[in-house]
Amino acid sequence: MSDPNKAAIAAEKEALNLKLPPIVHFPENIGADTPTQSKLLKYRRSKEQQKKINQLVIDGAKRNLDRTLGKRTPVLPAPDYPQTMNSEMKKKGFNYIYMKQCVESSPIVPIQQEWLDHMLRLIPESLKEGKEREELLESLINEVSSDFENSMKRYLVQSVLVKPPIKWLEDEGGPLPESPVGLDYSNPWHSSYVQARNQIFSNLYIVHPTMKTLLDLGYTTFDGIILLDFTGIRAKGPIDCESLKTDLSIEARKAEEKIMNTWYPKVINIFTKKEALEGIKPEKLDAFYSCVSTLMSNQLKDFLRKTIEEFVKLFDPKDQQRLPIFKMELTFDDDKMEFYPTFQDLEDIVLSLVERIAEALQNVQTIPSWLSGTSTPVNLDTALPEHVLHWAVNTLKAAVHRNLEGARKHYETYVEKYNWLLDGTAVENIETFQTEDHTFDEYTEFIEKFFSLASEIMLLPQWIHYPMVRLDCEDLKTGLTNKAKAFANILLNDIASKYRKENECICSEFEAIKEHALKVPETTEEMMDLITYVEKARTAGIEELISRIQESKRQMSYFLDVFLFPQEDLALNATVLMWPKKINPIFDENDEVDGWRVFGPQWGKHGG
Repeated sequence: MSDPNKAAIAAEKEALNLKLPPIVHFPENIGADTPTQSKLLKYRRSKEQQKKINQLVIDGAKRNLDRTLGKRTPVLPAPDYPQTMNSEMKKKGFNYIYMKQCVESSPIVPIQQEWLDHMLRLIPESLKEGKEREELLESLINEVSSDFENSMKRYLVQSVLVKPPIKWLEDEGGPLPESPVGLDYSNPWHSSYVQARNQIFSNLYIVHPTMKTLLDLGYTTFDGIILLDFTGIRAKGPIDCESLKTDLSIEARKAEEKIMNTWYPKVINIFTKKEALEGIKPEKLDAFYSCVSTLMSNQLKDFLRKTIEEFVKLFDPKDQQRLPIFKMELTFDDDKMEFYPTFQDLEDIVLSLVERIAEALQNVQTIPSWLSGTSTPVNLDTALPEHVLHWAVNTLKAAVHRNLEGARKHYETYVEKYNWLLDGTAVENIETFQTEDHTFDEYTEFIEKFFSLASEIMLLPQWIHYPMVRLDCEDLKTGLTNKAKAFANILLNDIASKYRKENECICSEFEAIKEHALKVPETTEEMMDLITYVEKARTAGIEELISRIQESKRQMSYFLDVFLFPQEDLALNATVLMWPKKINPIFDENDEVDGWRVFGPQWGKHGG
C-alpha cells in the first residue's frame, strides 16, 4: 500500500509542472484585407488566446488540487497581468497566487489562551479598571489573535511555497528569518560555565547548605510575629501615655530575652556542628562568617522593620479601630488653661516608642565572636536604616497631629468663651463698676452674671471622647467655676460691706434717739429742745429709719441665699430688726421723765 503523503506530493508536483499545449498562430494574411483589419484581427486573437490560456490554467490547477486535497476549491479570477508578460510567467504567477490562497485557507491553530493570559498579566491592574478599559482589552486581544493568525499563515505560505521571481507578485512581511550561517554550535563554553559555577560556589556563600539552614530557621522563628503585640491596646481603654510607654518597654525587653533564649541558641548550635563549615577553605572562613553575619543582620532588621510598620499602622487614619486611647486633661493652673499631658509630650512619647523598638536586639553577638569567647564581643549590625525611621517619625507626627484636632478645637471653645475671666478683662470690668455709683439691684444683676456663668461651666460635660483621646475637663471646669464665683464674691463683699455700714448707721441713729430721749434736761430751754427733738424723731425720723430697715431686710433676704455672714454681722442684723420694738419703750420712758419734771408729783394722777 503506497504512502498517501507521497502520492499527494507527487500530485502537487504534477500540477506545478503542468504543460500547456502550444499556441498555434494563424497566418497573418488570412482574412486580412487591409493593414488596419489585420491589426484588429491580431489584437482579437491575442485576447481570445489569453482568455483560453487563463481558463486552461484554472481548470488544470483546479483538477490537480482537488485530487491532491480531496476537496472542492474555489475558482479564482485571473490576475491583471502586464501586457509584456509571456504565457510562462503568467502561468507561474497564477499558480503561485492560487496555491498561496489555498494554503492560507487551510485551518490554523489559534493562539493559546495561556499566552493571552500571560500577556494580560503584564498590564498593570490600574489600566484594566472601568467599562471602557474592558472594551479596550477585548480589542487588544482580538488584534493580537489576528496578528498571530496572519503571522502563522505567512509562515506557512513561505515554508511551503517558493515565490517565483516576478516583481508584481505581492508578499507582505518580507522573507522568513534565516538561520545564522557560519556560527559554531559546539559547546566550548561548557568548561567556562563549570569554572564560573565552581567560582560562584566557592565565593557566593549564600548557596552553602548551612546558609539555607540558617535562613530556614529565621523564617520559622520570625515569620508571622513581631516584637510587640499591639492587638489589645485599644481594648484596654483610656491609658496614660507613660503607662503605655512603660508597658511596651517591658514587653519589648521580654521579647528580646525570649528571642535570645530560643532563636540565638539554635543558631549557635548550627555552627557548632562539623558539617557547618564543610567545603569552606580556612582562608575563606572570614568571608563565610561575614556572609553569616549579613544574613542574621538582615533577618533581625526585617523583624524590627515589620514591628515599626505595625506600630505605625495603629495610627492609620483609614482604620481607627486600632488606635490607642490616651488620657488627657484640661487643667487650670495659675490662671491658665492647659493640656496635661501637652500635645508635645504625647507626641514625644509616641515617637519614643519607635526609638525603643529600634533599640531592641542591638547586642546580638556575631558567631565568630561568640565562638571565640573574646572579652570584647563584636555585635551584629542590626540598626534600622535612617529612611525607615524617618518615614515612621514623619507618619506618626502627622497622625498624632490629625487625631488631636478634636481636642484642640474643644480647648479653643473654652478659650473663646471664658478666657476673659483670666486675661484681666473681668478684673477691669469689676474695678470700673466699683468706682461708679450703682444701686443694690444693679450690683446683684452684675453678680448674677458671674453666678450664671459658673453654673453654665459646671453643666458642661466632664469627659469628651475622641478616636485617640478621652479628654477630662473636670479640673478646668472647677477652676473656671471657682474663678467666676470669686469675682461674684468680690462684688458680694463690696455690697455686704456697704450693707454693714448702712446697718451700723441705722443703729447709730437709733442710739442717738435713745440717748436724747433718756437725757435729763438741766434747764427749761434744754427741756423744750428735747421735747422738739423727740417729737420729730417720733414722727419723721422713725418712719425714715423703719423704711431703711425694710430695705435692709430685703437685702438681707438676698444675702442669706448667696452670702455667708460672720457672727458679728448676724448680731448686727438682729439688732437692726429689733430697734423698732425697742424704741417705743424708750419714748414712753421719755414722756414720764418729761411729765415729772413739768408737773411734779401730780403727773402720776393727771397725766399718767
